[in-house]
Amino acid sequence: MDSDRYAEIDAAVAYIHAHLFEPIELGALASHVSYSKYHFARIFKERTGLPPLYYISALRLERSKELLLKTNLTIRDIGLEIGQQSVGTFSTRFIERVGMSPARFRQSQEEAGASLQSLSSLQDWQERLISVDPAMRVEGTIHTELPFTGFILIGLFPRPIPEGVPLYGTLVRTRSFAFTGVRPGTYYLMATSIAWGSGTMDMLLPQATLRTRSRTPVIVRPGVPTPPLEVTLHPPRLDDPPILISLPLLMERFMQRVASGASVPSL
Repeated sequence: MDSDRYAEIDAAVAYIHAHLFEPIELGALASHVSYSKYHFARIFKERTGLPPLYYISALRLERSKELLLKTNLTIRDIGLEIGQQSVGTFSTRFIERVGMSPARFRQSQEEAGASLQSLSSLQDWQERLISVDPAMRVEGTIHTELPFTGFILIGLFPRPIPEGVPLYGTLVRTRSFAFTGVRPGTYYLMATSIAWGSGTMDMLLPQATLRTRSRTPVIVRPGVPTPPLEVTLHPPRLDDPPILISLPLLMERFMQRVASGASVPSL
């Protein structure tokens, strides 16, 4: 879809960012851009990949990550700040979508730097692919809109947002990727980058990293090879969903797979 299609959605997204900690109802958002609720919800999902209220929830959770790292607010207060009345509910959703508890995320700053250092010193981390059924393989090439030196985290997710550990994922330094043993189903390809020399906050709060997301689902059918994909990483756009999964967690999981001698290191 062209980025200027339904440009009114940009106004709605800007409104969401400006009023993120306030109650936001679907009707108010639709009225802000002079659409009916039904029409607004349809074109919002078409543009962003997510229903409006799910998108708002994701942005609030992203903001909670920032509050955990940059303030001394208690976990309960941060949950209340983003509209979660129960610390248990907040913690459960955080774990599901970020991959670790709020407390562990707050303490993970030192681990992030160590993971990047370990990856930078790794000599051989390329996938050593074995012969597999091509119908169970998703592969492709990666391009970037801007010059980039580092590695790329890429994965197949069940929803069009990088939250939770990907169903299939890996790290690559080259401009090609392959997932093997992919079961038939519908997936969304998401990727982002980490440049060598990135700061800890750049990894824990990846708001400026190059990224990409599939506008259409990747469908794997039984016995049918999936056509190769071509994806382009670009600077953040207003309608991109936030990257909720902890990137250092994925880096750590990858290193564990490499250390175990896995033939295809994954996330």
